Amino acid sequence: MYKNRKEKIVATIEARMSSSRLPGKVLMPIGGVPALELLIGRLKRSQYLDQICVATTINHADDAIVACAQKMGITHFRGSETDVLGRVLEAAQSLGADIIVEITGDCPFVDPALVDRGIEEFFARDVDYASNTISPTYPNGFDVQVFQTTVLAEVASLTNDPIDRTHVSCYIYNHPERYRCCNWEAPKDSYGPELRVTLDEEADYQVLQDIFEAMKDKNNFSAPDVVRFLLDHPEVAEQNSNVRQKELYEL
Repeated sequence: MYKNRKEKIVATIEARMSSSRLPGKVLMPIGGVPALELLIGRLKRSQYLDQICVATTINHADDAIVACAQKMGITHFRGSETDVLGRVLEAAQSLGADIIVEITGDCPFVDPALVDRGIEEFFARDVDYASNTISPTYPNGFDVQVFQTTVLAEVASLTNDPIDRTHVSCYIYNHPERYRCCNWEAPKDSYGPELRVTLDEEADYQVLQDIFEAMKDKNNFSAPDVVRFLLDHPEVAEQNSNVRQKELYEL
């Protein structure tokens, strides 16, 4: 528990095999290890998380994701493919989570230190939602969002908009008049909003492979390590610099 608090903090990982741009991306091997397995291993180093849950779908194709979760010794939840908000909420509720740390399966290099900072910011600022994504300052792929399960349950009762149901927490940060939101920013050594370490297209995959191969302590590297590498090796960062991030309305 974070500083002996009674709240149960659970990281939910949204993952499915049926990505439109890069099918099966969450299990693509990076350095010979499935991306989701790398992500889970990194989250396990968080100081504050009480539990990790892979929130996947009931589709048969996602049996492979369940198998990965089981191999890594973490729990899983299966729900709707299209109603991601409902899936994450039900996953959290099934575990008795008070606080959700929302992570997406296409961010295999998420830094556990940033997860812990997000949790610290959430409690220290006494807000409903804390993230480093409202005004991005970190590279795309180091996203962390923290909010109360009760807040997400309220949101689920307020909106059936497909955009809100697909992008789990967007209703929260798009309604600052209703929810107290805070955005925390990257220090200088991690600043790089123009950089991509997320996995959406084949070009992203090559960049992640190159980063992983270059890191001496495989899968134990930090956000500053990655930013430093990409700034020192612009030829690597250039490979996915033209990949366009989908807008919220592009479901």
